[in-house]
Amino acid sequence: MAHRYCDGVQRRDFLKAGALGTGLSLASYLRLAKAGAVKPSTAKAAIFVNLAGGPSHADTFDLKPNAPDTIRGEFKPIDTKAPGVQISEHLSKLASHTDKFAILRGVSHSVAAHELGSKYMNTGNRPLPSLEFPGYGAVVSKELPGTHDLPPFVAIPTTPQRAGYLGVRYAPLSTNAVPRVGKPFTVRGVAIAGGLTLEKVAKRQKLLGDLDTLFDGYEAANGLVDGLDQFDEQAYQIISSSRARDAFDVAQEKAEIAQEFGDTNFGQSCLLSLRLIEAGVRFTTINFGGWDTHQQNFSRLKDKLLPELDQGLAGLFKHLELRGLLDSTVVFVTGEFGRTPKINKNAGRDHWPRAMFVLLGGGPVRGGQVVGASDEQAMGPAGDPITPDQVGASFYHALGINYEKEYHTNTGRPVMIVREGSLIPGLLA
Repeated sequence: MAHRYCDGVQRRDFLKAGALGTGLSLASYLRLAKAGAVKPSTAKAAIFVNLAGGPSHADTFDLKPNAPDTIRGEFKPIDTKAPGVQISEHLSKLASHTDKFAILRGVSHSVAAHELGSKYMNTGNRPLPSLEFPGYGAVVSKELPGTHDLPPFVAIPTTPQRAGYLGVRYAPLSTNAVPRVGKPFTVRGVAIAGGLTLEKVAKRQKLLGDLDTLFDGYEAANGLVDGLDQFDEQAYQIISSSRARDAFDVAQEKAEIAQEFGDTNFGQSCLLSLRLIEAGVRFTTINFGGWDTHQQNFSRLKDKLLPELDQGLAGLFKHLELRGLLDSTVVFVTGEFGRTPKINKNAGRDHWPRAMFVLLGGGPVRGGQVVGASDEQAMGPAGDPITPDQVGASFYHALGINYEKEYHTNTGRPVMIVREGSLIPGLLA
């Protein structure tokens, strides 16, 4: 049964990556995934964690212990490794790694619906009915092409990020599943299944090459088949690449390391993301849902959501640093909005886009600090708000991507990567 958000949108439908869906073969995906020119960058890869449903800022990274009890909730703040920075008591493992990321408070917008709010936070552009903006992964795939034997953009297991006006060639390769501790993990199209061997695939490649000679001259006249041979070859290279298969196989990690991430979908997705970035994938997304806590907010956070987030993110930041990847990888953690400071009659919190948190770490991000603030009751920004557009601009800048660069839609319309963006003061080194 498909999970539905409170506004009736099916999570299964919401997470489809545009027109790519799950029906394309690896070769078809690669034909649509040719990247653009290399750009100089401070960091060269990114991990985007989507907390689908909208986590409560007031119970996670922006607690208000002096607010009335109808607002402050049940959780207490704890000190962290960053002097003067406090977070929820149920994020104790992550508290030891706050030097590696910045907490953005007072992030604010006015889009209170799940799908539209998610589009805003996954693109850095306020949604328009007339234009679908590309998600972060699509832009990174275009601007920072990876290696020939790895997909540039992998979604674990799926993502709300779409290719938008860039076209589905920049859509993600979705795993459609998550790994489990100690069990081999493969992705359809990357693993060889159904009795196929590399020898059989090689024979098929030779046959395709022979057939291609029958169509000499036709490619130039028909853009639909132009370049199919190179993408078939790239698909073969990925299937036959031990590096690609090894990157997806989390069972190769030592048991003690895998356990540090937690035996949960989210924890093991973080481990897989780490392995993919280490192998050379440019952009990964991790989808972690369940944050739509209109009811039993505190028990759901305390008993399930926060422990999983705490262990998974702590493991991710720790091992990015241990493997020498933190300086070259930007980590971006967000939901689509925050939740109401006032607790409702069902011990829950409702949608609240006027105030939320975002975490940004790695690369040139100055860790160990809080940037921005919300007011005394977490109702809205204290002073100037941080907008999703500013977050997007700063994220791209951290990767060496010019957020003011203009793309063109298929109708020739010029559109900047982030239309209303500007850098967040003090966030980046």
